[in-house]
Amino acid sequence: MGVVYKARQIKLDRLVALKLLAPELSSNPEFAERFEREARTLAQLNHPNIVTIHEFGEAKGQYFLLMEYVDGVNLRQALESGSFTPDEALKIIPKICDALQTAHNKDILHRDIKPENILLNQEGEVKIADFGIAKLSNHPSELTLTQEGDLIGSQNYMAPEQLDPSTSVDHRADLYALGVVFYEMLTGEVPRGRFL
Repeated sequence: MGVVYKARQIKLDRLVALKLLAPELSSNPEFAERFEREARTLAQLNHPNIVTIHEFGEAKGQYFLLMEYVDGVNLRQALESGSFTPDEALKIIPKICDALQTAHNKDILHRDIKPENILLNQEGEVKIADFGIAKLSNHPSELTLTQEGDLIGSQNYMAPEQLDPSTSVDHRADLYALGVVFYEMLTGEVPRGRFL
């Protein structure tokens, strides 16, 4: 949907992450609404393990999100540089669980928990990022902004109920995805098989 740049917020003299909606999508009201919804969702969440949003806006037809800059790597990059010991994995997973619990308490489902959306900074702190396809479970009008029948999420991390468009998805889909991430951290691969 967009691209993220490392930028400096000059007036506050701090590094930030600047997420821009892809120019070819900015004129599409569906994608502009999804981008705005991500901003509204992040604005509701205040947790040390969730990326903080600073500002959302539109300038000259370009939509942007200004967010906390996490100086480090995503979990995918960390996994590719070497495997995690069980102790290392066990230090990360509870922090993600706590962040997801905060989101779920506000009826927000992430729906795309995967290593690429889990950031690790230089001090080893964990941050969940990219609420671009999040769902507000108590707002039926905001269930999705996609074509009917489209899959929402990353297939290797999706709970079986996410593969069936007629099935309602709740917070357990995020927990399932986190279980897949944990399995991958311990074994170096995602679980394979038929789970329906």
